[in-house]
Amino acid sequence: MADVNLRCPAPALLFRCGLLLAFVAGAGPGLRAAAAETVGWDAVPAILARIKPPHTAPPAPDRDFVITAFGAAPESPDNTDAIARAIAAAHAAGGGRVTVPAGVFLTGAIHLKSNVNLHVAAGATLRFLTDPAKYPLVFTRWEGVECMNHSPLIYAFEQENIGVTGAGMLDGGADWDNWWSWNDKRKPPVKQKAARDRLIAMGEKGVPVAERIFGEGNFLRPNFIQPYRCKNILIEGVTIVRSPMWEIHPVLSSNITVRGVKIDSHGPNNDGCDPESSRDILIEDCVFDTGDDCIAIKSGRNNDGRRVAAPSENIIVRRCTMKDGHGGVVIGSEISGNVRNVFVEDCTMDSPNLDRALRFKSNAQRGGVLENVFMRNVKIGRVSEAVLTIDLIYEEGARGPHRPVVRNIVLERIESRSSPRVMWVAGFDGATIEGVRFADSTFRGVEAAEVLTHAGDVTFRNVTIEPAKRGRSANSVEAPPATAPGK
Repeated sequence: MADVNLRCPAPALLFRCGLLLAFVAGAGPGLRAAAAETVGWDAVPAILARIKPPHTAPPAPDRDFVITAFGAAPESPDNTDAIARAIAAAHAAGGGRVTVPAGVFLTGAIHLKSNVNLHVAAGATLRFLTDPAKYPLVFTRWEGVECMNHSPLIYAFEQENIGVTGAGMLDGGADWDNWWSWNDKRKPPVKQKAARDRLIAMGEKGVPVAERIFGEGNFLRPNFIQPYRCKNILIEGVTIVRSPMWEIHPVLSSNITVRGVKIDSHGPNNDGCDPESSRDILIEDCVFDTGDDCIAIKSGRNNDGRRVAAPSENIIVRRCTMKDGHGGVVIGSEISGNVRNVFVEDCTMDSPNLDRALRFKSNAQRGGVLENVFMRNVKIGRVSEAVLTIDLIYEEGARGPHRPVVRNIVLERIESRSSPRVMWVAGFDGATIEGVRFADSTFRGVEAAEVLTHAGDVTFRNVTIEPAKRGRSANSVEAPPATAPGK
């Protein structure tokens, strides 16, 4: 049996703890063999060696393209064309830095080109207009389905060596009077629902992407920053506020660094950083304070994700701070193209409005293999649901033919101060959850019964679970509700 240290205050609770251990450690040898580790922390140096800064031209007088030299002005009601001229000039020169100087500059969609770094200087704000007409149709991915929709606020398509850097601010301008109202569930009918349902149906039926035309009048909000089919990307230093939807969303891209970014955006679906079907990614020294997941790793939705068939893989998250959000690091739910090799370390997660530290979410429509996810040296204050959530009954749950697989998940040297549970793990008959391991960790202030159903082997080694001083015992097993408890 696993080496487990449960601090139980009474013999009755010790007996219940024993039941828990017998249940989670009782998977057969076949399951344990299938969950054998093939990737571990020793893979990180090789991943980091592949992640290199983009080869944009270094700052120099003849390579610094200040947008005011191209007609931009703080008093202008729209600097979109001036910024586009500066980007075109830098690109034509073989690369350079397009600088936004101190001041507030209004703009519509910005489209980056190869070898260009958009640099928002200290004291500068790029404030994006909220007129949907300023965001023309582009090839994009919306909630995991490819389509033609509003351009993201900052967009690049099939470019390389691009950057968004600086100590300034990117202000998406979103609030409940514009972008966020498109998904305001407090005021039914929800504006985006009809188009969202139509897009998902097109993806299921395999309608050609060129025929999936949305944009103005369909209420599908644009993402903030989206490099699509790009490589060699740096997003560094900027502060992002008031995003229409997901903030940083690289799709089908590689060699990506997100460093020192501060995100404070609390609208609907305001995920902080969503790598999707992308590889070789470093997210470090960032602060996430979001209206949805802080980091959500994705790989396409349902049949459209399986059509593209590109996993997210080789992702390192380190030294980040997670505040408000549905989850600190989340895998899913648009995860049909699979995910593997995710490494999270030296992070701090703490907020009464943070629901989970590590979360997996899929179902029998999404499917996907979610494997080789490692978390270590993470300090957690308060989470409102559980430290670890594996939710395979999310939304459609077992209704579908694509059975998800979650395997080889390791949490070690984790400390948490307060949570309802250590784990909320819910699968269904035919889904796979196996090789979940906790080691060298302490979970304090645990308030309620652990949830564990339709899982294979979940093991503990040198783990302390301290029940909260008042309330329910912390270490019994209960069946989950019919649907997931969280968002």
